[in-house]
Amino acid sequence: MKILTKDKQFYKNFFSLWYVLVLNNIIVLSVGLADNIMLGAYSESALSGAAACNQIQFIFQQITVGLGSAMVVLGSQYWGQKRTEPIKKTAAGALAVVMLFAVILFIFAAVTPSGVVGIFTDSDEIIKEGVAYLRIIKYTYPLFALSTILLAVLRSAESVKIGFRVSVVTLVLNITLNYLFIFGKFGFPEMGAAGAAAATLISRAVECIIVVVHTVFLDKNLKIKPVEILKSDSGHIKKYIFTCIPFVITDGLFGVSTALQTVILGHMTDAAIAANSVSSTLYQVLKVAAVGSASAASVIIGKTIGKGETEKIREYSKTLQFIFICIGLLTGISLFLLRTPILSFYNISDEAKSLANGFLLVLCVTGIGTAYQMPVNTGIIRGGGDSAFVLKVDLISIWGIVLPVSFVAAFVFNWHPVAIIACLNADQIFKCLPAAIKVNRYNWIKNLTS
Repeated sequence: MKILTKDKQFYKNFFSLWYVLVLNNIIVLSVGLADNIMLGAYSESALSGAAACNQIQFIFQQITVGLGSAMVVLGSQYWGQKRTEPIKKTAAGALAVVMLFAVILFIFAAVTPSGVVGIFTDSDEIIKEGVAYLRIIKYTYPLFALSTILLAVLRSAESVKIGFRVSVVTLVLNITLNYLFIFGKFGFPEMGAAGAAAATLISRAVECIIVVVHTVFLDKNLKIKPVEILKSDSGHIKKYIFTCIPFVITDGLFGVSTALQTVILGHMTDAAIAANSVSSTLYQVLKVAAVGSASAASVIIGKTIGKGETEKIREYSKTLQFIFICIGLLTGISLFLLRTPILSFYNISDEAKSLANGFLLVLCVTGIGTAYQMPVNTGIIRGGGDSAFVLKVDLISIWGIVLPVSFVAAFVFNWHPVAIIACLNADQIFKCLPAAIKVNRYNWIKNLTS
């Protein structure tokens, strides 16, 4: 079988989705990068405090992304069949589920803010800054949940440009407000970490309003009426919940595992947690190429399954794997070249800067594996209907190997933080093998709409 498809429409569909999703993800993550750079310029404790409490937020974001991904898988298969009514009813169920998670996390953050931040560090100064950040940022949870699910609904029907446009607005607004609130410019009070949270809250509110207005009044593909956002039925809710459970578990556990990485590093030195915040944020911005690949592949594979074109799925999956490898190599090279110029913007200690540079060198290598295995697992295989496989691989690799080895290396053998980062990211390389075997067996092709 040929490696690259000659179907020109495939390339047009994939890259038209991919570049918009990549730009959108870059803008979204640039909001976090702007927070990091400005807080890093303000003080290391403010940067570390925000980074510590954002670990809980990251878990919630991963769960929300999982719920949105399940929506895309189901919605894209319905879209391939040109059935919009089931997409709307599934969307209503997805919103109900995600809002439940948002309310639970909001209550948790409101009741015990110092307990939340204290999970990740025992520094009193960092906890103080983190609590000031968390007291405001918790109000963004329901706004983020609503925007994420609605954008996933639109993405399942190949409406992706609105996500990019609203993210540009959010980025410009967030950077402007960060400058005013963090440093106290033009008569505004100097708020530090709390200022970054306030800027994010206002930006998320504006983002949510734009997404809702576009979804119910401007979108041409689904034409969702306001009442339809709240109206579903038991059949579609059950199907969505059954579909999303592996997504939520997989993405939620990934969020927890990422938070545990901060626990490991945060209980070493303040410099280690600051370095991890800097390096992981920069890496996330560059990893968007792989994230965009996974999202675009999920839509294309789901839509093709919905159409019942099995042979094209096999052809497309071969081509996608080749594209993913190329993207991984470009990501690794870009991260290597950009790490020094970006680190020069941070006003952090020499120790933290040196650690961040070491962390980024590790990520230059493991990022190549990420760019292949992640879109294969979450884009092709999970997008094709087999979400259980991804859950099994993550349970074994992350929870059975990576985290136990990393905890022992950190707390028993006291390895250097750079070596710990290598342990924590090793799964990005060895998960490539099961991904390659599974995807080329084609037993992941499942029509979930039947």
